[in-house]
Order: sequence, then C-alpha cells, then structure tokens
Amino acid sequence: MNIGIISFAHIHALDYATVLQSMEDVNIAGIADDNEERGKKYAAQFGTNYYRDFHALLNTDIDAVLITSENSLHHQHVLAAAKAGKHILCEKPLGVKKEEMEEMIKVCENYHVILETAFPVRFNVPIKQVKDFIDQGQLGKILAIKGTNRGTNPGDWFVDKEKSGGGAVLDHTVHVVDIMRWYTGAEVKEVYAEIGTSMFSDVPIDDSGILTMEFDNGMFATLDCSWSRNKCYPTWGDVTLEIIGTNGTVKVDAFDQKVTLYSNQDGTKWIGWGDDMNAGLLKDFVNSVKHGKSPLVSGFDGMKAAEVALAAYQSFQDKRPVKIV
Repeated sequence: MNIGIISFAHIHALDYATVLQSMEDVNIAGIADDNEERGKKYAAQFGTNYYRDFHALLNTDIDAVLITSENSLHHQHVLAAAKAGKHILCEKPLGVKKEEMEEMIKVCENYHVILETAFPVRFNVPIKQVKDFIDQGQLGKILAIKGTNRGTNPGDWFVDKEKSGGGAVLDHTVHVVDIMRWYTGAEVKEVYAEIGTSMFSDVPIDDSGILTMEFDNGMFATLDCSWSRNKCYPTWGDVTLEIIGTNGTVKVDAFDQKVTLYSNQDGTKWIGWGDDMNAGLLKDFVNSVKHGKSPLVSGFDGMKAAEVALAAYQSFQDKRPVKIV
C-alpha cells in the first residue's frame, strides 16, 4: 500500500511515519510540505520523494494519505485528498469550524473514501480494558466521569490561533471527550467552561481550562484540559479518567506504562514500555483501507469531539452553559 503524508507540521507526524516505515506491505510514497527545508529533511530520512505542492502528491498513484498539517489547513487538505480518491487519516482536531468539518465528512462520503480521525488513545491497552469492563456491565450505569489531559505547551504554530484554531482547550479536550463518547455511546448536550489565558506562559492563548459537561444520557463529566506541565516534568502529559458507575468505580491512566529514571545528568525521566497506541491507530487505518471496512474512529467522531471544545470557548465567552445541538 502506497501512503503519502501531507505536512510534517504536527509533532505526531514523525511518530506516524516511523510506524508506517516499520509496517510490512506499506510504502511511504511521498511527503508534501510547504516548508521546503522540513519536507526535504523528512523525505530524506524516510527515503521517499518530496513535493512542495500537496496537489502534486495527490496526483500520484498513492492509495491513502496522512494529514498532519496545521489545524486550520485540515479542511483544505481533506477536501483535496477526497476529490483525488485518496483515503484519509487526519490529525486531531478534525477541524476548527463545525461547518467545515461537516463538509469534510460529506465530501469523503460522496467520493467513497475513508476519513479516520487520529485518536490513538482508543488503541491504548488500559483504555481498551476499561471499555471492555463497561461493555460487560461490570460498572453498571455510568453516572459520572472525571478526566484530565494535562501537557506541556508545544509552542510553534500551536500558539498561533490563526493556524491552530485555539490553544489547550481545543488541543486537549478532543482526546478525552472522544473516550467518554466511546465508553458510553452518549453525546455531550451542554458544556460550561472556565478558561485561563497565559496562566503557565507569557503566550497570549488559552493554556488551561476546566469543562463541565452534561451528556444526553444524564451523565455528568469534568475535564482538566491544560498545558500546565513545565519543561522539567518527566513526560509531555497525561490522559486519565475516573469513572463512577452504579456497581463500582475505576481509574485508568493511559500513560502509566513507564519506568521512572532518576539521573544526575538528565534529572527525572519516564521511560515508556508496553503498547504503542500510534501503531494501533495506523494498523487500524491500513486494515480499513485494505479491506474496505469502517475504521474504529470516524470523521464523525472527530467532529463531535471538536464540537465540544468549540462550545467550551463559546461558553467562556458568553459566561453561560452552551447547548450542543
């Protein structure tokens, strides 16, 4: 299978490309990047062709494309890839405007191409185990969930709202809301948000937030979505959930497969072990393309998670709860 990559702007692009390179019967057939220095660097690293214009990559005989560009460009890149007949794995958030995401989903359906949203946390072993507990009824009815996604400020275009669409609230809400939806099959119907700007840096963009959500099944949830980790923290961030059901509770930490290293030279580090959720995501995408089946995470899933983050911004601006319809 020949797969292209549009842009290495996103920090996850390198991880995805590394996974693809290790997969049998998969070839990275080209990299398109409007940053010529960056594009040529990674094209050389992965032994493939560089394209300055992403349309030139889409005009080749690739089967599928990974879109890891700046958030504001996802809409343009997805539409072009779909119209070129290429299956798509798009980095999260799927988009920065609901109407754009709706168009992306519709165009992909019209051109009969797969649109998968890059939510690798669904492929994390501890997260999947809790999903099994819930599906088996071991926790009973889910009453409430408390989630966190706290990380370091990635800087670069992530703090440029024109390119990112938002800061920590958009960047870190989507992963955990997706898991909440996946666990319960319920949709968020109302959001209230408190959001902080420049709380952990001097950059004028939101870097912290607390969301309170009501779901259409009566469940409540809270989420700490922030860039509150400093540069000395042992890892970039976390994804945790505490789930309260009528038959019991469970806590899950997606990144707790680690060894703590205390070093005189490097300070404290966490060295990960165990499953590679990025590999799970890429295998799901490749298998979906190969066998013509629906991926585990759809474009619709990506839109519904991003929709919550966008409603959170509206809530904070209006100083009131916002309903999602």
